[in-house]
Amino acid sequence: MVNRKRKHGIFAVNGDVVVLSNSKDARDDCMQISYALDTVFNQMRIAGNRPRTIESYEYIFKQFVGVCRIEYVEDINLDKLYHYLDVLAVTPATKLIRLKSIKAVLSKFYNNGWVKDRFWSNIQIKIDKEVKKGARQSDIEKLLQLIDQTTFIGFRDAAAIKLMYKTGIRIRTLGELRERHIDFENFCLNLDGSTLKNHKFLKLPIDEEVVEMLKLLIQLNNGIRAHFDMDNHYIFITQNGSPMNNSKSSNCAISKQLHKYAKRFNLENINAHAIRRAYAKNLYSKGASIALISKALGHSNLEVTTQYLDLDVNEVATNLRDYL
Repeated sequence: MVNRKRKHGIFAVNGDVVVLSNSKDARDDCMQISYALDTVFNQMRIAGNRPRTIESYEYIFKQFVGVCRIEYVEDINLDKLYHYLDVLAVTPATKLIRLKSIKAVLSKFYNNGWVKDRFWSNIQIKIDKEVKKGARQSDIEKLLQLIDQTTFIGFRDAAAIKLMYKTGIRIRTLGELRERHIDFENFCLNLDGSTLKNHKFLKLPIDEEVVEMLKLLIQLNNGIRAHFDMDNHYIFITQNGSPMNNSKSSNCAISKQLHKYAKRFNLENINAHAIRRAYAKNLYSKGASIALISKALGHSNLEVTTQYLDLDVNEVATNLRDYL
């Protein structure tokens, strides 16, 4: 059974997507893709991978086997991978996203012993990486002055912006924050693995201003939840008392608000990711080491952190001279 192509953001492709049956024994000596995928994605769920990540892997991999007409794990080879990448009418950056997803699933196949070698390892797609800029401190301060903090939405957004700029947490983590994650006595966030992308515990300091804003926000939240009969302990909620992370999309209420503010106040680079980068740049300008900044951001390697810092060539040379 074949479903025709549908628009799916970066997942759009010129070809057909096959809806796979879920049988293991259609060919006695081979494993069907559908059975293998079910097993792998169950393993990922047990390991704690996010549903959104699993959904992306599933869509892209089924797209790959659909375009190449692959039914069995044993039929996957280098030629089919190259064919899939060749027919994609997308940018190199998008191809790279697809390739990484397919490689991740194939690595699971390899770990389960279903394929004998990692033939996909040497496939590379080179792209010119666009360095994303961090928000300027002056723009963040201007935004906080312009937001109407006499309303619940305005105060909530201001608290979120302050917290993101002072801690560098991701917008997804912001939406997962609960009251138990705030240590008001010791002025810090205690973030367990469920709130973070890398699933590791992280402790981040916060200042007195942020603490007072969070205390007041919790009071406002209690009134809203009581009015709408909502039962949760999230720090950042909607005006109806619901959690912000109630969908698979990372485009939560505060992300949308930041987009509106940027347009309304003519601010060029105001979004959650830009604020996170501004946090990293601010730490670096105050003398924090790249290793410390990387730990605070929850990065798995220093390379990602250096990209966040967006260091100027002359700035690097000047700093290196101090070590000669």
